[in-house]
Amino acid sequence: MDFTPAQIKTLERLLAAGFQFVTFEKYPRFVGVERDGFVSLLEPAGERLTPFGSPGYLFGSEIGVLLQRNDEKVFVCHKQEVAATDQLLQRYDQFKVDLAAHLDAVE
Repeated sequence: MDFTPAQIKTLERLLAAGFQFVTFEKYPRFVGVERDGFVSLLEPAGERLTPFGSPGYLFGSEIGVLLQRNDEKVFVCHKQEVAATDQLLQRYDQFKVDLAAHLDAVE
């Protein structure tokens, strides 16, 4: 995958902020970034990297989505699920805020 200089600067900011790169065989055209057990797929678009879909919870090499079941929130991937505790949801929200801040930063 080839990146523009602006995209490379964004990737460097993400690394400096503690994000790690992950690959997903199912999504070869996207860059995966992970931190604290959460992951987002990023799509190179023009000079930017933009999120593809919503961030999710990392289940091995799969991405789980946040769902509301009855009165509870859970992260689900196929037949696996993890209860979305208040602490986990706080980390998820922080992941989203930090990711957005680094993607929107201007050099």
